[in-house]
Amino acid sequence: MEDGAEIDRLPIDLLAHIFVFINSFTDLAQASSVCRNWKEAVKQSLARRHSLSFAGLKIDDNSTSRLVGDAYSLKELDISRSCWGCQITDNGLYEISMAKCISNLTSISLWGVAGITDKGVVQLISRANSLQHFNIGGTFITDESLFAIADSCPNLKSIGLWSCRHVTAIGLLKLVNKCRKLESINAWGTRVPVDCFFGLLTISPALQIKHA
Repeated sequence: MEDGAEIDRLPIDLLAHIFVFINSFTDLAQASSVCRNWKEAVKQSLARRHSLSFAGLKIDDNSTSRLVGDAYSLKELDISRSCWGCQITDNGLYEISMAKCISNLTSISLWGVAGITDKGVVQLISRANSLQHFNIGGTFITDESLFAIADSCPNLKSIGLWSCRHVTAIGLLKLVNKCRKLESINAWGTRVPVDCFFGLLTISPALQIKHA
């Protein structure tokens, strides 16, 4: 009983400040189960985070969207394929797109998340109007996603399209035409002809393009 009483006396704000420095979501889940105060402190710590990375975790739609939903102050979100157990789908991107933080995100990485399609990406991007850095490399997106990015992300500075073999010159041309702040494109491994890159540089001479 005394141990429980001591835990209850710890200020929630202090606990939340401590939990911000814990990067292991497994540890946070365990802390959340200690008592009601610790559960609230874990929730508050997520709300204070500016960056979330799921590297090394076997994540799914429900757990990811739930954590992102609690991270009200989030600026950077990394859902890259950190392991073969990654199971993020279009449904997960839809749920994430409903989170309060989405309109404030400046960086998103979906690198290598093979379970997503244009449908999920378009939904996510439709509300990510502050996005500056977007890594969508290693996925099966098409020009449909590039069109959505061009229409929704006027502040975009960099985009990773590594090995996106279904994007074409048409999508890239619209992207560069509409995203005038774009500084770099990683198009390595795409099937876009070299002539297209010369055309992109005609539109934006300072643009840095990585391609093979």
